[in-house]
Amino acid sequence: MKTTLLTDLTVADICDGFVYNEFEGKGLFGWGGKLVIQPEYQRNYIYADGKRDVAVVDSLLKGYPLGLIYFVKTERGTYEVLDGQQRITSFGRFVKDKFSVKDANGMEQYFSGLAADLQEKILSAKLTIYVCEGEDSEIKNWFKTINIAGVPLNEQELLNAIYSGPFVSAAKATFSNSKNAKMQMWKSYVKGNENRQDILRTALEWVSKGNVTGYMSAHRHDETIDELKTYFETVIDWVDGVFNGTEDEMCGLEWGRLYEAYHNNGYVPEEVWTRVKELYADEFVKNRRGIFEYILGGETEPRLLELRVFEPKETKPVYARQTKEAEEHGHSNCPLCAIGPAANRTRIYKFNEMDADHVTAWSKGGATDISNCQMLCKTHNRAKGNK
Repeated sequence: MKTTLLTDLTVADICDGFVYNEFEGKGLFGWGGKLVIQPEYQRNYIYADGKRDVAVVDSLLKGYPLGLIYFVKTERGTYEVLDGQQRITSFGRFVKDKFSVKDANGMEQYFSGLAADLQEKILSAKLTIYVCEGEDSEIKNWFKTINIAGVPLNEQELLNAIYSGPFVSAAKATFSNSKNAKMQMWKSYVKGNENRQDILRTALEWVSKGNVTGYMSAHRHDETIDELKTYFETVIDWVDGVFNGTEDEMCGLEWGRLYEAYHNNGYVPEEVWTRVKELYADEFVKNRRGIFEYILGGETEPRLLELRVFEPKETKPVYARQTKEAEEHGHSNCPLCAIGPAANRTRIYKFNEMDADHVTAWSKGGATDISNCQMLCKTHNRAKGNK
């Protein structure tokens, strides 16, 4: 791979013909139309937070270098940004008056409102740029391994780079677009930042059953994302149809897995949501995130709820009472052993050989308090379950 060092290009040169797409959050072109600032393999612009974009401009105003920037020279003689698009898009957006910075007096200033000498200082700032030429595989491999300035690429951003093509472009246009009208609804169920490819990652995990790399490789040259989009929206619509509302704990659940496991079951949404509210109000339910799978599964797995267990201050008095009564009557302090085979019928278990158990199971209305507590030997407690 061949590299050439450029040290005479300025911010003004790169901003010549700069186009920023507010809808997609992309700085698309610059350097008189010769530079593609966000090629397919690049992640979305993520510096628009009033901190990192401002820091780029502050660095220019203070005369600080912005660090190395890498371009790729294409076969057509144009250029693509390999590393540095966040910094370039930041100063390009500022020059186009897309955001402001505070001056020495704390006043907000857009580029057009800066003093002429400060405008010139920004525009004349020289950049240090390496231009790379090589095979596509070399470029992609370097992109994956170089030290990316600022925020490191996450796994999905790297996969987007490796499998760049029409499929990734179409997928990002749908799932990495903060202006997508459906994004707010999707984010009720899917956790993450669309600009960091988190929504896309989830969609890929669902449709591929966890084999994201294999799926992207197989579909890399697809012109459409029909299967990906249809499956994702089918899962979301199913969740939205089963539950008559949303709770914070629903965001980020494994809805793809739950859809596969339960979508053939019939549910009455009003009854489902009533049950959700009942379990939310139950003081013994510790894991609210487990409520939804618990209901979908027919309420057969209380472990999903991490129910409050009996505490020592409750179990020790119960153990002492049972043991005292057992010794007085000559039978085991485990009620089930006392009526079972002769081998353990009179056995007195130590405290650490017993477990606390609900006399009436929680799932059948039993409370987790001392009045509903009994001590069983570990063997009987594990065998008893919810009976």
